[in-house]
Amino acid sequence: RQFWAYCGLGLETRSSADYVIQNGEVVRRRRALYIRGLNWNHSHPLKNLFQSAATTASTMQGPFREFYQARVAKGMQPALARLTLARKMAAIALILWKKGEVFEAKHLNSQAA
Repeated sequence: RQFWAYCGLGLETRSSADYVIQNGEVVRRRRALYIRGLNWNHSHPLKNLFQSAATTASTMQGPFREFYQARVAKGMQPALARLTLARKMAAIALILWKKGEVFEAKHLNSQAA
């Protein structure tokens, strides 16, 4: 998940409105976290790379398209399914890079991150 954040694919769940001043001290409000969108401090080239790769892979024949279509068939919005695919691709790329392995479609079904 740290790599997701570095690539700009992580979710931002905090904002300045999460804090309030009580008795002269800054205190975090007690309420549920809200998703504010994707994190803003990231590597722009990597985000572009993985989002473009996910968009292309979701339209081309292969295991990534099957992964994408399975998410959409379960009711996930297409944009969120592409984000999930981009995260999956980033996690697989990190695994392959660290271990020096070759891609196999079985990585799509395992918990890669």
